Amino acid sequence: MNSLTASLKDALRSPLLPFWLVIALLPFGRSAELGTFLCLLGVIMLFARDPHALRQHPGAQLLLWLLAAYVAAALFSAVDAIRPGKSWGTVAALLRYVPLGLYACFAIRRERKLHALYVAVAAVLALWCADAWLQAFTGWSLGGHPDAERISGIFGAHNLKLGPTLAVLSPFALWAARQRWGRPGLLLASVLVLGPVLLAGSRSAWLCYVLVLLGFAWREARSTRRFVLCCAVAAALLGLAGGIAWKSSVRFQDRMTRTLLVLHGTDQAVDTALSGRLDIWHASVRMIAAHPINGVGVRDFRYAYPHYAPANDHFVVSDEACGVGEGACHPHQLVLEILTGTGALGLLLWLVAVAWGWRAWRRVGVAARSRAFPVTLALGVMLFPLNSHLAFYSAWWGLLFAWLLGLWCASLFVAGVPAGTAETGIPAGLLKEASLREARDGA
Repeated sequence: MNSLTASLKDALRSPLLPFWLVIALLPFGRSAELGTFLCLLGVIMLFARDPHALRQHPGAQLLLWLLAAYVAAALFSAVDAIRPGKSWGTVAALLRYVPLGLYACFAIRRERKLHALYVAVAAVLALWCADAWLQAFTGWSLGGHPDAERISGIFGAHNLKLGPTLAVLSPFALWAARQRWGRPGLLLASVLVLGPVLLAGSRSAWLCYVLVLLGFAWREARSTRRFVLCCAVAAALLGLAGGIAWKSSVRFQDRMTRTLLVLHGTDQAVDTALSGRLDIWHASVRMIAAHPINGVGVRDFRYAYPHYAPANDHFVVSDEACGVGEGACHPHQLVLEILTGTGALGLLLWLVAVAWGWRAWRRVGVAARSRAFPVTLALGVMLFPLNSHLAFYSAWWGLLFAWLLGLWCASLFVAGVPAGTAETGIPAGLLKEASLREARDGA
């Protein structure tokens, strides 16, 4: 039995199963909340058994600080929100991310379990990719027939999230392939994931996946000269794959044709190339100017949009709006989402959280950063500001964000690895106590 199979079997057993279920059930809408609920039960049982467990895990403490900034930004925005019920309901729903992340920190205490979870996520992505390739060639998928403009895979034609989700989570698949089959495996996995990402038609996903490939190229090269060479090879492969997709997929050709309209230089051409996002961003700027301190309220963008958009705005008069009398659902850009929904106060809290997380990542040491590489890269490309985004305070994308955040905090502080211990600033007695508890619990 090879190590990948053993890791997968380990992940499918408790205690990793509830946390892994969140990713396994992502294509099926709110059913992913089953994993969140099971994690809640697990955390309740943990604290019932050991009320002081939180004091013994620096990763859990880091998670609480980061989530505090994320939730506080929404909380302050709800005070005078345009739709108080929506904003306060969102704030209440965000609290479920706390036990989700805490469960990850306490369930993943050893490097072996961390790697087992990486492999289990990679197995899910392999299924998504196989299903997407099948849909590309036959039109059939576990999610039904594809969308008219792009393949949708297991997510279904009414839930076009295959591209962004696959691109963000792709570091787990590439890491697992690299661990099992070396660099040839990494190269093959990169190509196998590239096809579905391209054909899914999400241009933000294309950029995310390029960033993922750059991250792996830098990790493999370990020198500027070799990194440049890797980038040249990757660019050639991307160009070849794009050319094949252009000739073989009408959907990809249509998306590229629309994208290339940006080269015309006119406002209309740019707006068409960006699928109307230029109008959304203009309205967002006006919204920010009118509500600079704490925004219009988290998740209230759609209700405020008609007041800041022209009367004949495409999203106001068309059926692409979120509802009758509403506009675009969200700004499609992380910084604009934070500023419109939570204002300058919310952006400040996000920046403090980023700085705090960066500080923690720098202090844990090289070995810990290496262990956390796949999830760090996934979180980094998800938050990359020079891109368009799904809504980070939505029930679905927000759940994926919180899942990655919890896993990241857990991965930085897994027990049983002495390297970097002195650099963390964690008292030696605390680490020893955590290790003894880990051995006693059989984890």
